[in-house]
Amino acid sequence: MKNKLVKIARKTLPKGALKNTENAYRITRTKMVSLRYGNPARGLRIIAVTGTNGKTTTACYINEILKEAGFKTALFTTAVIEIAGQEKLNDLNATVPTVAKLFRFFRAARRKGVEYVILEATSHALCQHKFDGVPIEAAVMTNLTQDHLDYHKTMKQYAAAKAKLFEKKPKYIVLNCDDAWFDYFNQFTAREQKMTYGMNPEAEAHITHVKLYKKGTEASLLIDHQTHLELATNLPGEFNVMNMSAAVSLAYLLGIKLEDIQEGVANLEVIPGRFERVDNKLGIDIIVDYAHTPDALEKLLKTTQKITKGRLILVFGACGDRDQSKRPIMGELAANLADRIFLTDEESYNEDPDEIRAMVRQGIEKTKKSHKMTEVADRRQAISQALQTAARGDTVLITGMGHEQYRIVNGKRIPWNDKAVVSEIIAEIGQENRKISL
Repeated sequence: MKNKLVKIARKTLPKGALKNTENAYRITRTKMVSLRYGNPARGLRIIAVTGTNGKTTTACYINEILKEAGFKTALFTTAVIEIAGQEKLNDLNATVPTVAKLFRFFRAARRKGVEYVILEATSHALCQHKFDGVPIEAAVMTNLTQDHLDYHKTMKQYAAAKAKLFEKKPKYIVLNCDDAWFDYFNQFTAREQKMTYGMNPEAEAHITHVKLYKKGTEASLLIDHQTHLELATNLPGEFNVMNMSAAVSLAYLLGIKLEDIQEGVANLEVIPGRFERVDNKLGIDIIVDYAHTPDALEKLLKTTQKITKGRLILVFGACGDRDQSKRPIMGELAANLADRIFLTDEESYNEDPDEIRAMVRQGIEKTKKSHKMTEVADRRQAISQALQTAARGDTVLITGMGHEQYRIVNGKRIPWNDKAVVSEIIAEIGQENRKISL
C-alpha cells in the first residue's frame, strides 16, 4: 500500500511539492518511530562520523579508545555492530538501517547501560531525516571525495547533505584540515569546541613522522603545539593514520587520558573487509578491502605498493545502480598503479554487468595499459586466476565487496564473501599442489 501511494504521489505532484511532501513524511516517520520505542536516543552520548571514506575505521578507533577509558559503548558501522562488547557483522547491506532498526539499536544500547554510541552518518540517512531528533554530542568529518553523485547529482549537493550533521550544532566538531572541502565545513561552529587534524602544520592535531610497516603504522601527533602523542596502530597506511588522528582528536576533546588514547588505538587489530589479510601458505600477501570510490582505491593502491616486494595484482570491478562517472576514473587509477589487473563483476544490482565493466574498461584503455588487464566476468574465477598468477612476494588485492556476506545480481541476493571465497580457493590450490607432488 505504501509503495503504491509513493508511486502515485511521484506521478501526480510537482517536483517541489513532492520533495516537501517526502521530507514532511520522513520527519514525521522518524518522530513517530522514536516515540514508539520510548525515545531511546535520549540520555545516550552519540558520536556521529561522516565523510566519504574512512567512516568505519574512524568509528572503530573511537570505540576502542572509549572502551579502554572504561566506558560502556555501542557501535554501528557498515562492517560491524557492537553493543556492550557483543559484536556481530553488519549483514544489512546498509550503513544506516531503517529508522525502526536504528531506534531498536538505541533501545538495546540503553538497556545494556551504554553511555557512548558511535555510528556512521551517511549523506543518504541525513537527507532522509533518519537522525532527526537524535541528540548528536560530537560530529567527525573524515573527507569528501566523489561518490553518490547518482543520488546527489553534484559535489556541492553532496557536501550540503553531509553538512546537515553540522547544522545540528553538536557539542564537539572534528574536521580534516587536509581535505579539499575543509573550508566549506569549517564555517560550522560547535556548541563548545572544534578541533582540526591532518598533515597540514596549521592543524590543531598535527600529524608528523609517519612510519609505514607491512602490518602496522606509527605516527606522532602534536596537539595544540604542546602535547606530543606517540601512536602505534595495527592498521597500515597513511589513510589509516588520518582515521586514527580523527578519533584521537575527538578523544582529546572528550578529556580522555593520553595513555588510554594510546592503548585504545593499539587495541584495534582488524576490521572485517578493511585491509583484511587472508592467511595462506602460498608465500603471497592476500588482502580484502571495501574500497569502492576513486579516492579510496587510489590511497589503497599507493599504500599497498609501498609494502609489496613483488607485483601488485588487483581484482576489482564497480557496483551497479551507483555513480557511473567514477567507473572510468577507477579503471584509470587501477591501470596506473597496479602491475596486473583482473577486471570482474562486483554487485550489478539491476544493471547489465557487461556495461559496468565496459565503463571501467574505458578508463583502463585511456592509459594505453590494457595489456595489464584480464577481464573475467565470474568473480570467483577472477580471484582464482589472480591467486594462481601470483608468485612469492606478490600482493593480491581484492576490492569492492569487503566484509559483505552477499551480492545483489539481477535483483537477487546471492550469498558471497570475498575472504571466504579466497580461503576456499587457497584450499583447492593446496590440494592440486599436493596431487602434483605425489
